[in-house]
Amino acid sequence: MAIKLLKPITPGMRHYSVDDFADVTESKPYKPLLRPLKKSGGRNSHGRITSRGRSGGHKRKYRIIDFKRDKKEMFATVLTIEYDPNRTSRIALVEYTDGEKKYILAPDKLKVGQKIVSSPDAEYVDGNTLPLHKIPVGLIVHNVELKPGKGGQLARSAGTSIQLVGFEGKYAQLKLPSGEMRLVSKLCLATLGTVSNAVHLNLLLGKAGRNRWLGRKPITRGMVRNPVDHPMGGGEGNSKSGGGRKHPRSPWGQLAKGLKTRKKSKGSNRLIIKGRKSK
Repeated sequence: MAIKLLKPITPGMRHYSVDDFADVTESKPYKPLLRPLKKSGGRNSHGRITSRGRSGGHKRKYRIIDFKRDKKEMFATVLTIEYDPNRTSRIALVEYTDGEKKYILAPDKLKVGQKIVSSPDAEYVDGNTLPLHKIPVGLIVHNVELKPGKGGQLARSAGTSIQLVGFEGKYAQLKLPSGEMRLVSKLCLATLGTVSNAVHLNLLLGKAGRNRWLGRKPITRGMVRNPVDHPMGGGEGNSKSGGGRKHPRSPWGQLAKGLKTRKKSKGSNRLIIKGRKSK
């Protein structure tokens, strides 16, 4: 995997970089695992915008990914490594011994022809899935479950991984990519290795149109809006004075920097040992 810089034959290509897709072995997806993907434009069922800045984007089809890895004690052979337009990482098409084919998140070192398995007694090889209590302390994992049997929810984007730090009673201690330390049930499944396509973070979009391909619409800054449209709007020129405009905030007056928005519920928050912002 590497990043290519193109010759600047147009202004948009001057700061443009693309992936060379050297790790991708198949350009056409496996059709039985494709589903239509409808775009919402950021609107809910009433037609009201609930997620700003979303519009357009290239037409895609969704790839059904097996996050659960629940076919236990059955080996699977990696057939292809493919590009997925719906996520930053690569995906792998695997075929189990009973003939069933599934897509999984591709770890960094996964190769075509390699055999992987989901089992408590699996070898410590990238791509194999085991319960956390069967994984040695210090190993790197991804696609980690928060609840046993629910499917992987943690560390699924490109280049991310979680370190197994230790065990405490019926829980495993995990260090997340954000620096947060949290407890997860030892019965939860995790896949060994780091998620593929780590170079994704170094890609340069280079032009506004490439953002539109991704379905991101430009948003006007609050400071250049009218006072009726935004708390930071109004004033002559680049004005920072006036009531309510001293601190960055949303169009509805909610502070944009430093305001804690996480709900103080009795759910999984109690399992957080160290927050991602704590020093």
